[in-house]
Amino acid sequence: MTGRGPLVVVGDTLLDEDIEGTATRLSPDAPAPVVDVTGSRCRPGGAGLAAALAAGDGRDVLLVTALGDDEAGDVVRRELGGRVRLVELPLDGTLPVKTRVLAGGRPVVRMDRGGGTPGTPDAAVREALEGAAAVLVADYGRRTADAVRDLLAAVAPRTPLVWDPHPKGGAPVPGARLVTPNAAETRVLCPGGETSTRPDITQAQSRRAGEAPTRAPALPAGEDASLRAYAERGAELADRWRAAGVAVTLGERGALLTGAGGGTPMLVPAPYRAVGDPCGAGDCFAAATVAALAEGALPEEAVQRAVAEAAAFVAAGGAGNPALWCAERAAQPVEEPGGDAFALAERVRARGGTVVATGGCFDLLHAGHVGLLESARRIGDCLIVCLNSDASLARRKGPDRPLTPQADRARVLAALGSVDAVVVFEEDTPEALLRRLRPDVWVKGGDYAVQDLPEAEVLRAWGGQAVVLPYLDGRSTTLLARRAARAAVPIGPSKPRGR
Repeated sequence: MTGRGPLVVVGDTLLDEDIEGTATRLSPDAPAPVVDVTGSRCRPGGAGLAAALAAGDGRDVLLVTALGDDEAGDVVRRELGGRVRLVELPLDGTLPVKTRVLAGGRPVVRMDRGGGTPGTPDAAVREALEGAAAVLVADYGRRTADAVRDLLAAVAPRTPLVWDPHPKGGAPVPGARLVTPNAAETRVLCPGGETSTRPDITQAQSRRAGEAPTRAPALPAGEDASLRAYAERGAELADRWRAAGVAVTLGERGALLTGAGGGTPMLVPAPYRAVGDPCGAGDCFAAATVAALAEGALPEEAVQRAVAEAAAFVAAGGAGNPALWCAERAAQPVEEPGGDAFALAERVRARGGTVVATGGCFDLLHAGHVGLLESARRIGDCLIVCLNSDASLARRKGPDRPLTPQADRARVLAALGSVDAVVVFEEDTPEALLRRLRPDVWVKGGDYAVQDLPEAEVLRAWGGQAVVLPYLDGRSTTLLARRAARAAVPIGPSKPRGR
């Protein structure tokens, strides 16, 4: 980070609890599912989740929040320890706890309990904000932002400030660089306009972690009218709050960036359709936005980065992804364009299909790659590509590689009709990833021998098979790169024209 201090997150921290199980029958005394519990886990939510996500790339993050002396507060301190630094406000009451009961990964019911009133900030809060490289306000309507409001107003004119609002919270302070409401929140904050009976899918897709849906008018009829209405609401809110910009998050449709005074809005679509748990996507979007602004990005660039990171976050399982809170995360997917590869594999297996996977660097996609992928897809019912990350590729090929960054490589692969999902891995080989994915068939090109593949032994553990497919001769990234280098014409001063 290029700022002069840490990234500071201010807001309401919650404790989120997921109770997981299976439901195969109804209760005999009521038409309600019986959930056989298989496990549970707790994690910080609200501003605590936003701070943890902001710190995910090793950033120095400081969280200003209200914590009590109860058990829930102790769990939050323990989970955030070593990730973010805490500056605590006193809490008169208990930390809010939001419990989801899930059956087969789908929420069945949510129970909320606890709550308190934040106390007065001390000198440590003032010092934290005055030394911040950027500030994120994660407002969940529980008055932490209200308690710190005067200090936030003082730093907003000179420090990039992103405000993630809540209908039950106060208005953002004047001078915010970006405000990031979701679609449902804009309809509550700007009521009126056309309504229809169209199902409100955007509200569910845009929901922030641990928050129940807020009752709001239905979407305006028609896709264009909907975008126009959100652009108008965004501009109205920017004027009302005296904010430089408002980015309305639209779930899988991306985000709509508007400014005060109207003008042409910028729609930033999601890079792919992310299938997964959207819980916490709003926190991820806000955290990515403020991190980008702290590094000197323009608001347009920050929103583009945030949309991409939120899509990857949802595809990886959202706030419920256990990898977010594991010390060792190298074996987890970095990005999953084309959807959640693990959920895809489970669906294909559940209907008796064959899961096929292949792997490689795919630094410059060429005809050999395309032929291999098309052949591999014909073997089974889905094809998942395990892609070397930039760091992994550099260790294998040398410091001058990759020629194409992993985000671009993943996007190109995901756009191929033969590829159903892409997973990026950090290790030198995809063995750890394959143990999670458990494909039925592992495919490599003809320049390998099955006995030389370390993955072959891994697949035998669950009865999988490694195979080699024919490969087009004379095609390779190295040859393409050499040919391009030879064809490059040095650019020098032009010769004078003859008279």
